[in-house]
Amino acid sequence: MRRVSLRGESIDRQVTLPDGRIVSVRVGIAEDSYIARRALDTVVLELWDERRGEHLAGVTTVLSADDVDAAHALVRQVVAGLEDGSLEPTAGALEPIAYSVPPQ
Repeated sequence: MRRVSLRGESIDRQVTLPDGRIVSVRVGIAEDSYIARRALDTVVLELWDERRGEHLAGVTTVLSADDVDAAHALVRQVVAGLEDGSLEPTAGALEPIAYSVPPQ
């Protein structure tokens, strides 16, 4: 049985903000051209405005590459907050969520 990890594939979802913008939510391994991907364990939460090609926010999380179920829960939590407007698309708003393990 093959082991599932965020090293193989990030979790990506698109969400429409209350103001109509479409934002991509990504949880996956941090990109670092100096370190082999298999050696990385830092998981980041990022928001991108795809239409503008603009990086809106990025924060590290407390998750590891093997915390796939928790990463899915984190994405669901962020998407729900962005959709209903209770979460701003900023690093400051994402940090408290990224630093806690979401209920699965």
